Amino acid sequence: MARDPYLELGVSRGASADEVRKAFRKLAKQHHPDTNPGNKAAEERFKQVSAAFDILGDVEKRKKFDAGEIDADGRETMRGFGGAGGGGPWNQSRNAESMEGADLGDLFSEILGRRGGGGGGFGGFSQKGADVRAKLEIDLEDTIHGAKKRIAFSDGRTIDVSIPKGAEEGQTLRLKGQGSPGRSGPGDAFIELVIRPHPIFRREGEALVMDLAVSIPDAVLGGKVEARTPDGPVTLTVPKGANSGQSLRLKGRGGSDSRGKRGDLLARIVLMLPEKPDAELEAFAERWRKERPYTPKKK
Repeated sequence: MARDPYLELGVSRGASADEVRKAFRKLAKQHHPDTNPGNKAAEERFKQVSAAFDILGDVEKRKKFDAGEIDADGRETMRGFGGAGGGGPWNQSRNAESMEGADLGDLFSEILGRRGGGGGGFGGFSQKGADVRAKLEIDLEDTIHGAKKRIAFSDGRTIDVSIPKGAEEGQTLRLKGQGSPGRSGPGDAFIELVIRPHPIFRREGEALVMDLAVSIPDAVLGGKVEARTPDGPVTLTVPKGANSGQSLRLKGRGGSDSRGKRGDLLARIVLMLPEKPDAELEAFAERWRKERPYTPKKK
């Protein structure tokens, strides 16, 4: 049984969604297998924090966990087990292992294990099927708008995966009952998300950043330029006297958080000269350099 997800991520029960997300990202980066090759302990820790974020990073699952409706593995809990009034030995202390978090299949397997295995009077229950793990590449736009993706497993099965808004690099989605079959039920599938590099946008938290090519005349005189956004092209107004590095902010056009709230898109101006030499422009620049020497100041 997994540990309390709050303990796994090192956050309080009153932690905000942003605090939970930041704690997960920090731990995921620290223990990711790619940065700890061959380190089994780091790999296991990464799996633990990913499973914890699967609970706390989902608003509905977190509510259910806090209400005692699911356990730290995301399984529905059983109430009233152990006799009327909850007086069974497992329910006598909050420090004891809670039967509400136990799965029937695991429970019977544990009982049979204590009896030395075998079919006993329980019809030969065995543990649940093995969990399966896979990686799924998604696009940046999928993390903004959410998406449905299909993934194929080595056994020939294909399943559809719902990508939540605000999905993070390295986040692991748990698909209950989609693992290998077992006599007491199938295991689960754990899908690790990998976000493909985007040719235009770069993520900075919930904001997106892009380079916006601007011509010299538009930078000097001001003008209108078309810019691509995750929601389609828009027209931006470049202010008169714009410089490279200056940013134009498009509110609500950036990335999404887990609640679907959008950040901003920052379009950083990059001044661009014509691809082919322009004799008239070169002559103007030569006169300007001679008549009005200008040395840019560092900002």
